[in-house]
Amino acid sequence: MSTVVPAPYAESRPLPPYRALFAVDAKDFTGLPAVQHGPVSQLIPELVDQALERAELHELRESKRFPANTGDGVVFGFDPALLPFVLWPFLGVLDDILGAYNRQCVGPRIRLRASLHVGPLPDADRPGDGNGTARNDTHRLLDSRPVKAILAAASEQVTHLAAVISQRVYEDVVLGAYSGLHPDRCVEVPATVEGKNFSQRAWLYVPSPSGNLVQAGVQPREESVAQAGAPADPEQDPVTRPGTHYSGNTQHVGEGAAVMGSVGRDITYTGGSTSYHGTNQHWGGGDNVAGDKRVGEAGDRR
Repeated sequence: MSTVVPAPYAESRPLPPYRALFAVDAKDFTGLPAVQHGPVSQLIPELVDQALERAELHELRESKRFPANTGDGVVFGFDPALLPFVLWPFLGVLDDILGAYNRQCVGPRIRLRASLHVGPLPDADRPGDGNGTARNDTHRLLDSRPVKAILAAASEQVTHLAAVISQRVYEDVVLGAYSGLHPDRCVEVPATVEGKNFSQRAWLYVPSPSGNLVQAGVQPREESVAQAGAPADPEQDPVTRPGTHYSGNTQHVGEGAAVMGSVGRDITYTGGSTSYHGTNQHWGGGDNVAGDKRVGEAGDRR
C-alpha cells in the first residue's frame, strides 16, 4: 500500500489552495418515482450549466474543480475570485431558469437548495482532491434545517431556489462589497443539521421570496437596493420594521425572521409559542429561522 496518511501535528506542511465550493440538491428528490431519478439527476447539472452560461460565467463552467454528481444534485470547486459573480448574478439567473423550466415542464418541479463556502482543499489532479473540512461543511450547510424549512414554507409557484451562504463567504464577499448581492437581502440563521454535530452561523438568500417569506422579512430581488439602506417607514414598511406582527401563525419578531412549525406548502404550527429575542431563540416546536436581519446604513454591522 503506497498511500501514507499523515499524522496530525507531527510537522508543518504547505496549506492546500483555497477553493470556493458550490453545491445544490433537489427538494423531495427521494419522493420521486424511481423511473424519474435518472433523468432528474441528469437534468440538474444541465440547468446549472445553462445558468452559468447565461450569467456569462463561461470560464467557471469550463474550469470546475473536482465536480461530482450527487444523484439529487451537484457539487464542484472553483476559483474563489469568481465568488462575487456566483453570488450575483448567477444565483438569480439560476432561479429564473428553474422558474422558466417549472412553468413549462410536464414532469416534477425542480426546486433547489444551494450552499456556498470557501476553504483550503487539496487540488493537484490526484485521487481524493476536493476532500476536506470545507467540503464537509458545504454539504452540512446544504442539509441544514433553516434552508430546508424556508424552501418548504415558500410557494412552489414562485420560489424555486434557496441559498445558504457560509459566514466566511458572507464576511469576505458580501460585507466586503465585492458582490452585487446587498447584505440587506440576506438573513442570518443558525445552521444546524439534525443528527449531526454541526452548528455554524450562516446567511440565507432567497432570490424570489413568496407569501410567508415576504411577511417574515426576506426581501424580493426587485426591491430597490437604494431603499434598503433607508430608515423604515412604520406605515409603509410593515414587513421589515421592528415589532412585526402577522396573522395565520402568530409571530412576534423584533428583528430578523422566524419560520415556525412543521412546514408544507403553507406554514403550520404545532406546539408551544415561538418567539425570538436578539440572538437567542426560544421555541416550543418546529423549525426556526432566526438571526439579525440587516437594517439601517450600509456600514451598520450589528
